[in-house]
Amino acid sequence: MKKKNEVRERGFEFAVRIVKLYKYLCSEKREFVLSKQILRSGTAIGAMVREAECCESRADFINKMGIALKAANETEYWFELLFATDYLTEEQFNSLFEDAEVLIRLLVTIIKRTKVVK
Repeated sequence: MKKKNEVRERGFEFAVRIVKLYKYLCSEKREFVLSKQILRSGTAIGAMVREAECCESRADFINKMGIALKAANETEYWFELLFATDYLTEEQFNSLFEDAEVLIRLLVTIIKRTKVVK
């Protein structure tokens, strides 16, 4: 039985939500600029986590997870901007932002623990 990888699963599920958000923003809100930014940063999180699975060294792993963390932080910025400009409702914003926060906490924990292990 394969061990559950929470950050991998959450990263993928988050990317699915981001793709659906992108489609919603384009079709319902007719927003095409910010939606591309959030599509790029929001899907990069899971992609970098997957890349980290095949790293050649601990330093490379930490680097990839760090890039995923930066993408998650950037994605939160786009959520804030979309909410402030009335493209997202408060309910949508809170749900998406909370998911991003969970990913950020996971990534920070993984990075810190990996740096400690010698």
